[in-house]
Amino acid sequence: MNSSGGIEYTTVRELRGPLAVVGGLSGIGWDEDVRITLASGEVRHGVVLDADRDLAVVQVLEGTSGMDPSGVRAAFSGGPLRVPVGTDWLGRVCNGRGDPLDGGPPVFGSHHAEVGGAPVNPVRREPPSEPVLTGVGAVDTLTTLARGQKLPVFSTAGLPHLELAAQIAAQSTTSGAAFSVVFAGMGLTHADAAFVRDALEERSAAGELVLLLNTADDPVIERILTPRIALTVAEHLAFTGGRHVLVVMSDMTMYAEALREVSAARGEIPARRAYPGYLYSDLASLYERCGRIRGRPGSVTVLPVLTMPAGDITHPVPDLTGYITEGQIVLSPETHARGVYPPLDALSSLSRLMRKGAGPGRTREDHLDVAAQLLAAVARARQVRDLADLVGRAALSPTDRRYLDFEETFLRDFVDQRSDAPRDLDTALERAWRALLVLPRGQLSMLPARLLDAHGAKDLADPDGEVPR
Repeated sequence: MNSSGGIEYTTVRELRGPLAVVGGLSGIGWDEDVRITLASGEVRHGVVLDADRDLAVVQVLEGTSGMDPSGVRAAFSGGPLRVPVGTDWLGRVCNGRGDPLDGGPPVFGSHHAEVGGAPVNPVRREPPSEPVLTGVGAVDTLTTLARGQKLPVFSTAGLPHLELAAQIAAQSTTSGAAFSVVFAGMGLTHADAAFVRDALEERSAAGELVLLLNTADDPVIERILTPRIALTVAEHLAFTGGRHVLVVMSDMTMYAEALREVSAARGEIPARRAYPGYLYSDLASLYERCGRIRGRPGSVTVLPVLTMPAGDITHPVPDLTGYITEGQIVLSPETHARGVYPPLDALSSLSRLMRKGAGPGRTREDHLDVAAQLLAAVARARQVRDLADLVGRAALSPTDRRYLDFEETFLRDFVDQRSDAPRDLDTALERAWRALLVLPRGQLSMLPARLLDAHGAKDLADPDGEVPR
């Protein structure tokens, strides 16, 4: 008998790659947690991928290297994987399955919780409100993140999405209760994992961060567990501990690739682009675990980061993510090529819950008006730039030339910022005003006259209406 009172089976019939086929079983279910003991006494862990009659296919998290089928004992827990939860996670650096990487002892908790979790009951869900400020001026101004929201970052290979994710995890703040960050890295290179650890070292040392790092050479089944463990830890910190928790998950495309690989190992019929047919519901089972619960303190806010293969926003992972989440932050290769960080594509980015977390009483009275005017001006500036490419700048009207000046100021003064220098919202909004005042007053029709007067907006014909510097 094992320590949990379950039966240990020794009928391991086959080892194939990371899979072990165990026979002579009864009452075994999918996703069941398995404890595997080798003849040497070494303990490994696994998850049931498939169960049929008296056979079970077990994915061994640590791999089957060095295992002798005749000396292996497998104990099935009777339920899915459970992890300890509590504040002991704060300040720890662990691998994708929760084992310490920081040289410390195993993480302990007051009790254990199933990593599968459950979406928040819609009847008890409290609408998101109040902002989570990321310290990234363009994001906070144009796509404000509300507490309890799920807002993905869409990127492509070669763009600094991991740098942005680490920056947001390091800088984010919110008012009210204690604030914590859970960062789940999936499929990272060792260099990227080291970068994330360095970037988040200060927040980790302050006891405000949980860091889970799954690297590209770790088992794929661990990559599927990583976001689930992160959300399980976050839920307890939020709904039991009363904290506001931001969960940053990067890269969800690597997670989906792992899900496709495990689905193929199970022998399931593939669907669109060989992903399993349940990709939508699987992603939803992660994203919908965020939110606020009526009558409970705290909140869970989710920021998934994903790369779009070949920049294709219709690829299944970004496409399905867009259906589930409440907007998106899109990074632009063109803006990146101009040397601007973060390379935000302002017109493709959207936070559908921005009005719940911004405006009078939440951020600043002029916030929503300034954001709307900025987007309108950026849209017009793009049209003017296309026209200038055809006819030349000299053929443009004076107002159109001001739009080109606005676009440059918008990118260089408002969007561009150092990754290690947080920008508070007041500073970001003042920079936004500086960009808008490049335009003639008559073009700023979305801003109230009293705000224009307060900031000294001038008409194009005004002899003193010079471009603000």
